[in-house]
Amino acid sequence: MCGILAVLGCIDNSQAKRSRVIELSRRLRHRGPDWSGLHCHQNCYLSHQRLAIVDPTSGDQPLYNEDKTVVVTVNGEIYNHKQLREKLKSHQFRTGSDCEVIAHLYEEYGEDFVDMLDGMFSFVLLDTRDKSFIAARDAIGITPLYIGWGLDGSVWFASEMKALSDDCEQFMSFLPGHIYSSKQGALRRWYNPPWYSEKIPSTPYDPKVLREAFEKAFSKPSTGILAVFKRLMTDVPFGVLLSGGLDSSLVAAVAARQLANSEVACQWGSQLHTFCIGLKDSPDLKAAKEVADYIGTRHHEFHFTVQEGIDALEEVIYHIETYDVTTIRASTPMFLMSRKIKSLGVKMVLSGEGSDEIFGGYLYFHKAPNKEEFHEETCRKIKALHLYDCLRANKSTSAWGLEARVPFLDKEFINVAMSIDPEWKMVLCFYIWVTSLSSLKCNICSSFWCFHLIRPDLGRMEKWILRNAFDDDKKPYLPKHILYRQKEQFSDGVGYSWIDGLKDHANKQVTDAMLINANFIYPENTPTTKEGYYYRTIFEKFFPKVLRCRSASVSTLNAKELKFFKTPSPRPLNAARSTVPGGPSVACSTAKAVEWDVAWSENPDPSGRAALGVHASAYEAQKGGIAEKIAIA
Repeated sequence: MCGILAVLGCIDNSQAKRSRVIELSRRLRHRGPDWSGLHCHQNCYLSHQRLAIVDPTSGDQPLYNEDKTVVVTVNGEIYNHKQLREKLKSHQFRTGSDCEVIAHLYEEYGEDFVDMLDGMFSFVLLDTRDKSFIAARDAIGITPLYIGWGLDGSVWFASEMKALSDDCEQFMSFLPGHIYSSKQGALRRWYNPPWYSEKIPSTPYDPKVLREAFEKAFSKPSTGILAVFKRLMTDVPFGVLLSGGLDSSLVAAVAARQLANSEVACQWGSQLHTFCIGLKDSPDLKAAKEVADYIGTRHHEFHFTVQEGIDALEEVIYHIETYDVTTIRASTPMFLMSRKIKSLGVKMVLSGEGSDEIFGGYLYFHKAPNKEEFHEETCRKIKALHLYDCLRANKSTSAWGLEARVPFLDKEFINVAMSIDPEWKMVLCFYIWVTSLSSLKCNICSSFWCFHLIRPDLGRMEKWILRNAFDDDKKPYLPKHILYRQKEQFSDGVGYSWIDGLKDHANKQVTDAMLINANFIYPENTPTTKEGYYYRTIFEKFFPKVLRCRSASVSTLNAKELKFFKTPSPRPLNAARSTVPGGPSVACSTAKAVEWDVAWSENPDPSGRAALGVHASAYEAQKGGIAEKIAIA
């Protein structure tokens, strides 16, 4: 991943301003340690910190059209750049960079070319002929982008808000699937897939169609490029993040099969490298090793301790720029692992983010009351990915100059998966529940308190349609018990004592009185737990600036509401705080889904173990219950 910063329309174009832009751009150098670039045109500045993945020798940015009247700074990868170059045969290309097509597409099609791009990207483009500019972000928000405004009327864009927070009067997260045009002075949505309206789909489930959509997600025009295969576009060493869960295991299994037929195999070898991290003897370490042995990868296993994770918290929060509890829990081991991976010379990894949102894989989806609410929740989760898992995956890895790519968030694959009748995604499984009041021990684990899924392959557990699509007895992708392993959130899978250790540490740092008065100190998104309060104090240390202007929720803001940003507010607000979502959550649910189970409101923890009655190692929060319960959910 690269780092971009653009300042457009500022009053000052002195050498001091240029130096300031360079200074702010350096704050993003961890994202792109390989080279720095800056283009200045009158009162407009486009800077770039490069992580060289494709064409390392000649692809330095900013990039230009033939006569350098169009300038672009890009963070991301354009997977279909070779197909797009075929449409641009009359244009002269300067580099082999996949991102150079953006400047030429603008020349050819004007502002209406963004939906032609297949990839993950954030970019700012300046047309020096009339000093107009556009900025755009990919469909789901895999790459980060922020937009800000200066008191002098300038408009700012940056990959991370640390480059904006000191100089902008206001800033916000740039909405995914949107484009900003200086000619219109507003955002508009360029990404308009069928599922976005949240209308309930009715396409019958076909396992072959779903599997081929993942392995052969076609770009425009139809090229037969595989969803995983095209993400092997690289001129540097790469690998796969393998936790041993379903999603990362499928990515690794498919990548291992496709690698032998790829161009990169000639340069880097046909044996895939996989990486996993966890506390000693954690569930993920064991499962990942088993998967790696099964698919034949060169596996790298990293360990960390709870104390090492706690020691890294301040640095993690600085880089990921959030105080969201579940994001910090999961980002910390990913941050530590990324440092280890980069030390091995690897610069790009594939990861499994996005599947849980598309298929309703989080354990709280077991309680969805009907297919309508199930589908609407998956839509909400996908739309919010840029605030949670995409943010974590991108910034945790980019902190060490490592790029993460996510095959499940392929646009065409999402369209296929989200067109399936959600009735097929809903859970239908056989359970046994034994409570502490029972005089009988569980015949599976000899415990008085447990919850087991019996024969998940015969029922429909979470993400069943994905598991079933890759359940091939003739040529298995994965061991059966891995294919049907219960969903384990990354922050849980690295070892349950990780979250327990974080809570214990926070309890020692935050007093009861501090939490009681939290609403006076943090009136916006007031923390409700000591752990949340502790993370908030660290966040505020890095982003303390208070602004006297109206703020808006990043989850509800639209282009028409941008005008309210200059409306005075009676109370000073912090722009950085407003980029972080809030509200109660159970097992990573939205606040709306918490309503599905009354008991959840009494135990609002984002861990998967908070899904009482679903997770096999759920928190022992219920004190009553029948002796034994057989349920069909």
